[in-house]
Amino acid sequence: GFFDLNVTCQGDLEVDYHHSVEDVGICLGEAVRQALGDKCGIRRFGSSHVPMDEALARVVIDLSGRPFLAYNVAVNSGATGNFDVHLLEEFFRAFVNNAQITLHIDLLAGKNSHHCFEAVFKAFGRALDAATSLEAREAEIPSTKGNL
Repeated sequence: GFFDLNVTCQGDLEVDYHHSVEDVGICLGEAVRQALGDKCGIRRFGSSHVPMDEALARVVIDLSGRPFLAYNVAVNSGATGNFDVHLLEEFFRAFVNNAQITLHIDLLAGKNSHHCFEAVFKAFGRALDAATSLEAREAEIPSTKGNL
């Protein structure tokens, strides 16, 4: 998504990855929310389809101010390396709640969990880039209510 970020996390990995994954989602979501400010002049909506070999992911975002996650990702494997892929839903839930956005993630095809989640994250980055891009035709907040 062309966001220049460096993230460092120190967590209780000797227990498991859950808290660290969730905490990174919280921090990134909060950072996005703060960076967007009043959201004046942004596009607000963004979507992306990304293929990665046999995998195909679709991500749709609304920077609405209303946190909601629709997560439709089913993978056969429970781990990629020693990382539990089911924790990725917790990452996105924490991100959504703290960024205060609506996020739909759909894995439309795929068997290899690495390919599936690479497609999901690339689609997420591209959709977020589209939603946060400035809209030259709109100088106001993109809402009939006047706020998001």
